[in-house]
Amino acid sequence: MMKLKELGLLAVMATILFWIVVLICIFVLPLTVSLGAAYFAVTFVLGSFSPNTIEDIALAKMKSISPLAKFATKHRAPLVMAFVLPMSLVFDTFFYLRTQFIVRSNSAPDMHDQRVEEVQRQVKQWIADGSQRPMATARPGWLVISPKYMTYKAGVHKVKVDMYDVLELDEEAMTVRVEPCVSMGQLSHVLTAKGYTIPVLPEMDDLTVGGLICGCGIESSSHLYGLFQATCTQFEIVGADGELHRASEDENPELFRAIPWSYGSLGFLVSATIRIVPAKKFVKLTYTPFDDAAAYCKYFEEQSKLPEGEAALFVEGLVYSKDRAVIMTGNMVDEVGDDAPLNAIGSFWKPWFFKHVESLLTGMGGANDGAEVVEYLPLRDYYHRHTRSIFWEAQDIIPIGNHPLFRLLFGWMMPPKVSFLKLTQTEALHRMYKEQHVIQDMLVPINKLQLSIEKFDEQYQLYPLWLCPMKLFDVPGFVQPKIDEHMFVDIGAYGVPESARRGEFDGEASGKVVEAFVAEHKGFQMLYADSYLSRDEFRSMFDHTLLDKLRKATKAERAFPEPFAKVCHKAGSTADAATGKAKKTN
Repeated sequence: MMKLKELGLLAVMATILFWIVVLICIFVLPLTVSLGAAYFAVTFVLGSFSPNTIEDIALAKMKSISPLAKFATKHRAPLVMAFVLPMSLVFDTFFYLRTQFIVRSNSAPDMHDQRVEEVQRQVKQWIADGSQRPMATARPGWLVISPKYMTYKAGVHKVKVDMYDVLELDEEAMTVRVEPCVSMGQLSHVLTAKGYTIPVLPEMDDLTVGGLICGCGIESSSHLYGLFQATCTQFEIVGADGELHRASEDENPELFRAIPWSYGSLGFLVSATIRIVPAKKFVKLTYTPFDDAAAYCKYFEEQSKLPEGEAALFVEGLVYSKDRAVIMTGNMVDEVGDDAPLNAIGSFWKPWFFKHVESLLTGMGGANDGAEVVEYLPLRDYYHRHTRSIFWEAQDIIPIGNHPLFRLLFGWMMPPKVSFLKLTQTEALHRMYKEQHVIQDMLVPINKLQLSIEKFDEQYQLYPLWLCPMKLFDVPGFVQPKIDEHMFVDIGAYGVPESARRGEFDGEASGKVVEAFVAEHKGFQMLYADSYLSRDEFRSMFDHTLLDKLRKATKAERAFPEPFAKVCHKAGSTADAATGKAKKTN
């Protein structure tokens, strides 16, 4: 039974949620419905604001579709504006207030123990019932921060792991202990208010600690600190036996090394302890534009490989065509100097970050038109610079989203939550995202950067591309360097390629070519990316030695699906996946 303290918290949360919904229904919903209706009327009469929208692509691939489904597909954008934006605002406002209340009341640690016990109870009940099906979290597919639906949970035993709180800030040990569903937006709010941050803070607000550990997390400071997992000092999981297991460098070190990238195949993560570092108020950011591929690849590699003490804290690149890119380097500072302006790029009326960066390229007509530019950005604005535009995916979802008038009047509600956007996907859109839309993050040796961009251009012709350097440490685990090069670069491609807009794109064929290229050059594919690897190819790319050993030792083989079953298109049924089998493919 719930304790009185937890019941009181639930009552407070319910009251807060009620008033948020009431206020938004009274003051916000009429505005967004009017916006959606106006957008619908204009596009219905004059046509789309841009040709070959994702809705057009989706409809072109459907041979038969009902009039209602066609209407819902064609006019998704006004539905998003009218209903998804206010729904997202309700969600974000509630969770922000919830976090503030729990931090101030210091109620998270007591409730955490109860939540862990509840996860243990569910696993032990699964054992008592005969362990018929492998387990996975009960988090529904539409809540995953990806436009795609994950299907592997269809045949699993679902376990609720509802753990959303920051548990403890230890200023003496310089660590923060959190639950797995804590998001980056939530964590940065809590830490920066106390004068701290974490060494690697991935840029999207909704990315969660659990996903960044058991999957993968990277940021523009990863050339110094490595992946997100490398900044963690302890994990706690509930294993296949229903017991709580702690893992660190000193306690269960093999388990500590195996949990990153394990994708929930060893147990349910229930807490993580992460290193913290002092935060400063601003980031001094230098933008260096290039119109030559060899030049920007060389500069990016040089900046990424500078020794600690000389290297910038943040290194990032945005590539706008094969030969045109902007490389950004930055450091945290306490004050805004006289040498450059302050740009609060996170303000809702500001241009989307990737559009702002693009304006600095030669020939784009920007104020500096190709010259190096220096700005100061507020720290949280920098961290979450790609959130409002969902990198650049929002331009396909709300085509007028970056228009100055839209930003001024409605930008404060951006972005729509990816989870809620999935609820607007018709069958046609679902199929389009599966077959014509690209989500690829490939980790390749940094000395192969130019060659990799040429391969991405050949197969996708999709821009911008995101470049983020990453140091890969030589430690046991799922991902470790196979060559002498330890500096890698994440090349991120997100969106609908131009060839898809012409009806000429084969997502699987292009994906296989890029995967073969990455494997040839001893690189790795992010686990949330579109993966067409066979099981043998997957096991060749990733070192399963330690994971297999611990899955067998902890009896997790039958309890949890292996990573391949969760991330690859060629995986078979979940039941087969738990025993290491894969479906036959033509």
